Amino acid sequence: MEKIISDLDIISEKDKNTQEVRSSKDVPSGKNRKLYIESYGCQMNFSDSEIVTSIMTGEGFETTSQAREADLILINTCSIRDKAEQTVRNRLNHFNGLKKKKPEITVGILGCMAERLKSKLLEEEKIVDLVVGPDAYRDLPKLIGQVDEGQKAVNTFLSREETYADISPVRLNSNGVTAFISIMRGCDNMCSFCVVPFTRGRERSRDPHSIVDEAKTLFSQGFREVTLLGQNVDSYKWVENEALKGKARIEKNQPAKVVNFANLLEMVATVHPDLRVRFSTSHPKDITDEVLYAMKRHDNICKNIHLPAQSGNSRILEMMNRTYTREWYIKKVDAIREILGQGCGITSDMIAGFCTETDEEHNDTITLMDYVQYDYSYMFAYSERPGTLAEKKYTDDVPDEVKKTRLAEIIDKQRALSKARNLLDLKKVHRVLIEGSSKKSEDYLQGRNDANKVVVFPRAHYAPGQYADILVTDCTSATLIGEAVQKHTN
Repeated sequence: MEKIISDLDIISEKDKNTQEVRSSKDVPSGKNRKLYIESYGCQMNFSDSEIVTSIMTGEGFETTSQAREADLILINTCSIRDKAEQTVRNRLNHFNGLKKKKPEITVGILGCMAERLKSKLLEEEKIVDLVVGPDAYRDLPKLIGQVDEGQKAVNTFLSREETYADISPVRLNSNGVTAFISIMRGCDNMCSFCVVPFTRGRERSRDPHSIVDEAKTLFSQGFREVTLLGQNVDSYKWVENEALKGKARIEKNQPAKVVNFANLLEMVATVHPDLRVRFSTSHPKDITDEVLYAMKRHDNICKNIHLPAQSGNSRILEMMNRTYTREWYIKKVDAIREILGQGCGITSDMIAGFCTETDEEHNDTITLMDYVQYDYSYMFAYSERPGTLAEKKYTDDVPDEVKKTRLAEIIDKQRALSKARNLLDLKKVHRVLIEGSSKKSEDYLQGRNDANKVVVFPRAHYAPGQYADILVTDCTSATLIGEAVQKHTN
């Protein structure tokens, strides 16, 4: 079983005051030992947990939705902010109570927090038995064997090659409609506020043929939407001859075959016209017009781009080492609107109160939001992370109260923008992929439109996995509300 818990510090119009918690059903295998896994943070962590579960079920573990029934408890962690790590420590306190009643339980920490703290976690959290970084999941069976023999176990080796391309993920918490496909790992960008390059290692891309094969398999299993995942998908690059170097079938002087992200998008889009394709996350410095035109050519590549700005001020962006200016970012937004139209959804991340940020520079973020008209954003108060470039070079000198005030202004602005963007969808028909029942009523279904907006409508005869044409009749800042019509007219 996996319980997914979003980072408590990620605030958006959809989950400003809540955290998302989803639990899968028990999956018995006829074996004895049981696995319970929780995931925190980003989509990559959720995807990694599916890989981990595949490895462990292959070793004879079955999954359970109850931690008290588990023989192995794994927590897949996030280090993006201090509060995310404190949440994990609080969960460990809870599991400590379970371990007192059942001392044979093995407790392991996976992911970014494991990579950041390494063996220190064994000293700081006495109940932790193993610590495993994002590139060492294949080693889990051996490490658990060491714990079974009475040892503590650690592997936080960062690989330059590992992509887990040959492992078929176990789709945890699956609605049977949407799924993640990891296309690359690591990050070569060194944003000064970010721990990811240190916790996930260098960037490497996965074989495109394995990605397409995974998409085909998912479609054959009834899935109708895939999200291609990477820390920076636009820098995806696969050079086939380099990957096959040394193999006999590579002929002398054979030209290298290069697959970039635009090529990959089209390869996945051609799996089937009824398979929707999304992707996340794009970096403003890397997204190209080639990608935008690929999106335009294929109706099943969703017209939604997550393009984190982080700040609207060029000086702050330089301090963040984002390698673009406000003006550069605006030109990218203009290109998106020109090629894909005003209806393309654009979303962002915003950081309030970065080091030395002034009121005027904060206002530049507000005015950028006004210019772009984001559909929604994930918004944070700056949290200094140990080991990052910002922690080494700058003083975290914006008072907490000022950060909170600025964050509240950003949230209020985004709430107004989200409502305004949703109002533009009134009286329009949207093609919606149905994902399941509405959270509020079994009499209603919900799905997402092309721009990744949640749409709620009466159930009638529809079912998850189907497409429905929905006339939008009402909205909130987070949701479109409508009714099914017979023919798509958009």
